[in-house]
Amino acid sequence: MNARAVTFSSAASDLIALTKPRLSALVIATTAGGLWLAPGQVPVTRALLTIIAVSAVVGAANALNCWWERDSDRLMARTRNRPLPAGRLEPQLALWFGISLAAVSLPVLFLAVNVLTGVLSTIAFLSYVLVYTPLKRRTSAAMIIGGLPGALPPLMGWTAVTGRMDTPGLVLFALLFLWQIPHFIAIALFRREEYERAGIKVITSEKGDAISRFYAVVWLVPLIAISVLPFTLGTAGLVYLVTALVLGALFLGVGMYGFLRELGNKWARQLLRVSLLYLTGLFIALMLDAAPKG
Repeated sequence: MNARAVTFSSAASDLIALTKPRLSALVIATTAGGLWLAPGQVPVTRALLTIIAVSAVVGAANALNCWWERDSDRLMARTRNRPLPAGRLEPQLALWFGISLAAVSLPVLFLAVNVLTGVLSTIAFLSYVLVYTPLKRRTSAAMIIGGLPGALPPLMGWTAVTGRMDTPGLVLFALLFLWQIPHFIAIALFRREEYERAGIKVITSEKGDAISRFYAVVWLVPLIAISVLPFTLGTAGLVYLVTALVLGALFLGVGMYGFLRELGNKWARQLLRVSLLYLTGLFIALMLDAAPKG
């Protein structure tokens, strides 16, 4: 392989890294969940276009987030090796890559899927890039705002099929929105020093660990309550309900244990792992025990 091919391959790999592929995998899974659960049939081509375009929109937002935060990323161990802080890509290239990706994927959703899905994708993109990203250096409340774009993919999957925002689709949005808060708090608890060094405001810095642990438990209560709604609305069956209650009890139990015992970083990492287990199990149960499509 010649030097030019190696350089091109490395640059392509770094551009893909800007989209945060692990986060994109979550987007693909939750968007597919919305598509699968929505009533009615959708052509395979539209389903694939929806998943690809939504993932591209999120990837564009992540790339612009990396461009915006390239200086603070140098100050955190988990981000200092990203392409921009490590100096492997020019910032201008990353900027135009993110803009170009959004310029292609957003029209696809408007024209090839439907207008509502395109509008929701635009809201997700703009709120993440222009509101959440700059606010992270000003207030820990950015965590709540960041939950909006993070929770929209399953709703976009739903609207891609139905063309409307039905209650079950909004429940999927609420589930993902509420899940993100204790998930983010867990990360903030064991990465507080890194965030402080980078100048990013997180709840642990502004409120302290004890209040942060309390808030994690507080947000778990409505999450578990809303998790039963797919069953009561007829979107999913009894197997899903039992799974949601068992996983919810585990998530809440771990949260309460850490709060009551005033535990530290080791517990926070455990809470993070349980949060991932919870979301994965919940969506698998939803898709396996979905109500038959009419």
